[in-house]
Amino acid sequence: MGFGKSLANITDDPRVNLPASEILRIREDLDYYADVFDNIKFFNTLNQQQSRKPSTLSITHQAARKLASVIFNEQVTVSVADEPIDDFVNQVLTDNLFNLKYEEYLETAIATGGFAIRPYVDNSEIKLAWVRADQFVPLESNTNDIQSAVIVNRTTRSENNMMIWYSLLEFHEFDGVSNETITNELYRSSDSHEIGQQVNLSAIDAFANLPEQVVISDIVRPTFAYFKTPGKNNKSIESPLGIGIVENNKNVINAINTAQDQFYREVKLGKRRIAIDGSLMKPQAEHSGDDMSGAPVFDPDDDVFMQVGKTRDGKPIIEDLTNDIRVNQYSDAIQLFIREFENNIGLSQGTLSTDATKSTKTATEVVSDNSDTYRTRSSYITQVEKQIKELIISIVQLATKSELFDNGKAPLTIDLVNQPLDINLHFDDGVFVDKDKQLEEDLKVAMAGFMPKKQFLKRNYGLSDDDADDWLKELQAEAPETDNMTSQQANLLGGNDGGDDE
Repeated sequence: MGFGKSLANITDDPRVNLPASEILRIREDLDYYADVFDNIKFFNTLNQQQSRKPSTLSITHQAARKLASVIFNEQVTVSVADEPIDDFVNQVLTDNLFNLKYEEYLETAIATGGFAIRPYVDNSEIKLAWVRADQFVPLESNTNDIQSAVIVNRTTRSENNMMIWYSLLEFHEFDGVSNETITNELYRSSDSHEIGQQVNLSAIDAFANLPEQVVISDIVRPTFAYFKTPGKNNKSIESPLGIGIVENNKNVINAINTAQDQFYREVKLGKRRIAIDGSLMKPQAEHSGDDMSGAPVFDPDDDVFMQVGKTRDGKPIIEDLTNDIRVNQYSDAIQLFIREFENNIGLSQGTLSTDATKSTKTATEVVSDNSDTYRTRSSYITQVEKQIKELIISIVQLATKSELFDNGKAPLTIDLVNQPLDINLHFDDGVFVDKDKQLEEDLKVAMAGFMPKKQFLKRNYGLSDDDADDWLKELQAEAPETDNMTSQQANLLGGNDGGDDE
C-alpha cells in the first residue's frame, strides 16, 4: 500500500476534492455547539491584564436540541411493505437503539450541517456506525448526492509517555452502478492537528483484522446514508455538504453571549459596597485602655465595607458605592438577539426567547404560533426521510450478501434492482397539529365517504399500512354487530366499504 505516504490534512489526499475551508468550518461549528470559546482578556482596576472564562447561554445547543426533538423522536415509525423485510429491518433498528441515537446525532447535524450512518456486519449481525460531520468527507465536490466518501475514525494511545493519535481512513468509492470499493488506511501522528504517516493496520490491535481493501458487488447504492441539512451551502457553493445553523449566525450568537457575559459580570460585581473612613476601624483615643477599646468586630466573610480615604471636611466618610444592576436593559438586549436568532434559523418567536403569554394560550393558538417552526421542520423531515430510506436499502442489500455472514447464509433474499422497496415513515406532528380537531374533522370526512378508512387510521393513530390493514380486517369481522348503526357509521367500521380501503 506504500507506507511512505504522509498527510497533514485529510484534504491533502488526491482522492479528496473538497476545500480545506469546509473542514475548518465544521470544526468551528462544533466548538459553538459545545459552547467552547476563547477566554476573555481584560485589564482590571490596577491596569493588570487578566483572563477569565466567558459566561454564555449555550444557545446553539438549545436551538439544535429543540429542532431535533420536534423533527425526530421515539414516536417515529418505519415500515416496509414486504413483511419479512419489515420485521428484519425493524429488528436491526431496535437492536441498534435507532430512534434514540438518531435524535442525538441529528442534534449535532443541525449545528454542523450533516452526518452519516454506515451499516456493517459484525459477528453475523448488522450494526450501525454513526458518523459525525467532522468524520465524514466526500470524495467529490460537484454533486448533492454523495456516493463516495472517506470516514475518519480517530483514536489515541500513549507511547513512551507521549500521546499518539491514530486515524483510520475508510475510503468508500461507489462506481455509480453496482460496485463499492472500501479501502482501509491507518495513519500515526504525534500532532493532534495532523493525520500523520501511514502505518500498517496491525499497529492497532482493533484494526489488525481489517482487510486493506474489499469490494462489495451487486448493490444499488453506497453502504452509507448521508443526512444534509436543507438549503444551499452558501459558504462553499460547490460543496455537497450541508450547512448548519451556526455558520450564518455567528455574529448574533456572539452578541447573545456578549450580552449574557456582561450581565453576569454586572451581577457578580454589583454586590453591596460601602466606603468608610479607615479611622472608623480604629479605637478612639479616649477609649484606650477601657472596656470599649479595640476595633469593631465584623464577620470574617463580610466584604461590604471598604476602607478608603480619610475624613472629608473633618467628618468620617461613609458612602454607599452600590450601583443598580441593569436587569431590564440586559434582559431586553438578550431577548432581542435571541429573537433575531430564531428568525434566522426558522424557529417561531418564543421558542427560545421569553414569551410571558405563551402559557395562557389555547392549543389552537400554540399551533398557529409554531407555524414557522413547523415549516422549518417539514424541510428537515424531507432530508430525514431521504436518509432513513437510503439507510434501509443499504441494510437490506448488506443482508443479502452471504459472504459477510459467518455461516455463509444471508438473512434476506431480494433483487433490489427489479424489486425496489416500498418504505413508509410516519412522523408524529405533536404540538404542531391540534389532534382533537384533526380527529373530529377527519371523522366527519370519513363518515361522509370522502376519506378511505385506511388513511383515517394512519393519520389519526399513526398506524403503518400493515397495522391499518389488520385493524380493518378485525373491524370487518365485527361488521355483523353494526346492524343498528347508520350506513355511514357501518361503512366506517368496515361493513359494505364499497372498495374504498385504499
